[in-house]
Amino acid sequence: MAASAEGLVLASKSASRRAMLEAAGVPYRSLPAYVDERGIEASLDPAVTPRNVALALARAKALAVCTQVPGALVLGSDSLVECGGRRFDKPRSREEAAAHLRLFSGRVMHLHSAAVLARDGEVLRSAATVALLHVVDLSESFIEEYLDHEWPAVSGCVGVFRIEGRGVQLFRAIEGDHFTVLGMPLLPVLEFLRELGNLRH
Repeated sequence: MAASAEGLVLASKSASRRAMLEAAGVPYRSLPAYVDERGIEASLDPAVTPRNVALALARAKALAVCTQVPGALVLGSDSLVECGGRRFDKPRSREEAAAHLRLFSGRVMHLHSAAVLARDGEVLRSAATVALLHVVDLSESFIEEYLDHEWPAVSGCVGVFRIEGRGVQLFRAIEGDHFTVLGMPLLPVLEFLRELGNLRH
């Protein structure tokens, strides 16, 4: 499959999302979106599902960058974790990261990843997927040793882990798409690019 997505702009500075597109052979350029994620979340109905929160954030990022690149196809993406009925964002400190890990211990994390493609302020395609991550029982000593190695690298990671690194030790089983765990529903994105004529097949 040859790629011809020269107009694609990734509205993110995420290393994992960039790596996914690069590995898939999709040409793009990165232009990070600066949006008030917490403000957007606060503006949503409290009953909104985690899936739709992730979609709303991905949409906001795509539309924010659209204003800077008229005519370009913009890809916005977002991920969030829900565990025990509570949504979790990226940890703001090592102490908060440790608190999140204590709450995840022995439970199932629902990781929602969303993607939105937009052009000139119009949403063209959107998708969201979910992965279930079964967390092992985490001792205090493990959490501290884990963060000694992984902090601050995981400060930008929802769920406080990098699956391609030591974060894999947190889980006894994972149900769902590997790309969802990495932070973007890549297969739907590739299908959308084919549909929109930005990716040949």
